[in-house]
Amino acid sequence: MSIVMTEFARPRLFPRTPRPNTIQDVTAEQFIAHLNTHAPYKVLDGYAPFCKLHIYENWTSTRCLTVPITEDNRHLLRSAYEARNKAELPVLVRWFEGVTPPVANYLVVILYSAQQLAAEGSPIAADWGVVGCIYTAEPEEVPMAPITMMRNALGVEEGGSGVAIDRDAYARAVDFWEHNANWR
Repeated sequence: MSIVMTEFARPRLFPRTPRPNTIQDVTAEQFIAHLNTHAPYKVLDGYAPFCKLHIYENWTSTRCLTVPITEDNRHLLRSAYEARNKAELPVLVRWFEGVTPPVANYLVVILYSAQQLAAEGSPIAADWGVVGCIYTAEPEEVPMAPITMMRNALGVEEGGSGVAIDRDAYARAVDFWEHNANWR
């Protein structure tokens, strides 16, 4: 099985100007080399048949992606309308500013099959492409953000995958994201 970094994921995980809430200590090329030479700690099915989650023990100093919302930090939440790229519509997002989460124990690498990426207009020369990565304390998936589920349901032309919303998964995601937020 071969894995490559997609052009969609590269600027989010390895931005030109490094940010503390992205993958640390390695380049995109070193990251991909690690994925292709080390077996994952665990493999989970993703939200659709074309999506797999490869969970690796964190070999970097990358910090957890989410922070629990408490009365002590709620005042540090920020929000704005943002698009992930120029082709997508902006959506409402929220994040913490001024918090420092712990170093993640696991990196949950989100992979899409070559067939799905080709269907979305992003062909790759490998079996799987990295479309994202979640940095977590536990070797489990963090629920996809509800807005991402909605974007996926809108279809490829709006930056999604064309997968309909699963109401139960959506409810679990709302419960998680009501009590947690990303940080910058």
